[in-house]
Amino acid sequence: MSKIHVAASAVVGSEKVLTNEAIDFVVHLDQLFHEKRDQRLAARKEQRQMIANGGTLDFLPSTRAIREAEWQVAQAPADLRDRRVEITGPTDPKMAINALNSGAKVWLADLEDSNTPHWSNVVEGQLTLQGVARRNLSFTSPEGKSYKLNEGPLATLVVRPRGWHLLERNVTIDGKPIVGAIFDAGMHLFHNAKELIAHGSGPYFYLAKTEGHLEARLWNEIFVEAQRYLGIPQGSVRATLLIETIPAAFEMEEILYELKDHMSGLNAGRWDYLFSMIKVFRDRGAEFLIPDRGQVAMTAPMMRAYTDLLVQTCHKRGAFAIGGMAAFVPSRKDENINKIAFEKVRADKIREAEDGFDGSWVAHPDLVPVCQAVFDGALGNKPNQLQKMRLEVKVQAGDLLAVSKTPGVITQEGLRLNIDVSLQYLAAWLAGNGAVAIHNLMEDAATVEISRSQIWQQVKNKVIYADTSNEASVDLVRKILAEESELLIARGWDRAKIAQAGELFERVSLDNDYADFLTLPALEMID
Repeated sequence: MSKIHVAASAVVGSEKVLTNEAIDFVVHLDQLFHEKRDQRLAARKEQRQMIANGGTLDFLPSTRAIREAEWQVAQAPADLRDRRVEITGPTDPKMAINALNSGAKVWLADLEDSNTPHWSNVVEGQLTLQGVARRNLSFTSPEGKSYKLNEGPLATLVVRPRGWHLLERNVTIDGKPIVGAIFDAGMHLFHNAKELIAHGSGPYFYLAKTEGHLEARLWNEIFVEAQRYLGIPQGSVRATLLIETIPAAFEMEEILYELKDHMSGLNAGRWDYLFSMIKVFRDRGAEFLIPDRGQVAMTAPMMRAYTDLLVQTCHKRGAFAIGGMAAFVPSRKDENINKIAFEKVRADKIREAEDGFDGSWVAHPDLVPVCQAVFDGALGNKPNQLQKMRLEVKVQAGDLLAVSKTPGVITQEGLRLNIDVSLQYLAAWLAGNGAVAIHNLMEDAATVEISRSQIWQQVKNKVIYADTSNEASVDLVRKILAEESELLIARGWDRAKIAQAGELFERVSLDNDYADFLTLPALEMID
């Protein structure tokens, strides 16, 4: 018999999460699917090696029949048919309540990029999900301010588990950690699926970091087994999958097909998509150098190809297309900042609505009315615009890979901003906070992944910065890292925390061996 170990948790109420029955369920799923997960990660490495050896990506000849056949995904349940504005954020009780009460149609409860997987955060997140499913979540701040859910309609709960690459070290089977995604999804399913179904909803998920249709097939197998085990109807689970990796962009139809009985839609995960483009083609020279991340607009040719294809693919198959993140965090002090930012957000959402997206993401409750007004205007009385087929879109493989056509330049100022933002974010992440407002933008792990990957690529290619004519080098990066560290310390940041963040950032930005995800070495630095 296998030896199961579950770490103790000091979180009040943890016994409601870590029940014997729930642990048995996630262990059952892990034992069935852990090896398949490992095989999928090995396949990622094989594909990356193929590209490093001079290969490229293209639409799969082996799945042409799927792309040419007539089929549709399952019809969406009632509470997932109108997704005109979705709000995303971590699962601490206060932010959860504010998001659910915001007027958004969907709340993405993020157990992934905006969550540091400290054991306390993982357990508290599951407690929050239980409170949402039962509509009894409440919170009182240290200052005595009370937060509770509205009596009326709330945003529909959609949970984002961790990506396949992360393990949950606090639950082991014969000393081997279980898969983090299986723990996150399994706990939510076990504790909340029947409760949600009884109230006319269901266990809904956002699936992150997927790199192809065989990974989507693995999720489908997990959903089928979980529903069988729990005795809930097949098809109760619904998934929206983020197309946030360049390999997945070439397999969108196949991904929809693999999950068609549980599929709700695809999301344009713009920040991780840029990170993936750099990561996958990082050793292919100047052809794949991306300008400063702040200069890369969604109107860039490669981004237009990606989003146009996503809308066309989704609507062809009866799935929803959900737009990208509006990451602006309103200022409580400067209305001019807000005015400019709101106009940029509005323009971005107008573009998405005109392109046929059925809804879009925001990171702050104050942006919900901005996004909703745009989609109200586009949708009218309809809950979505599935009828907008985008038949004129003709995307070729080269269009998705047209990095060199992206307007913008690479600057030393951009390098400095990448370092500044990353230091602040990583210091907060290591302390347990995975969603951080920096320079009026909500930053999560995805934006830091872009920052450190750009620096790695720039140094390897000895880029000449457009604004200084300096050459990217290890020494230059270390010099600016030291300068930005001291500036943050002078502003009140703890020296030890900044030093720890700087150590991690230097490692993932400058080591010869590129870390696939910065969260992997980062996990070694937290309890």
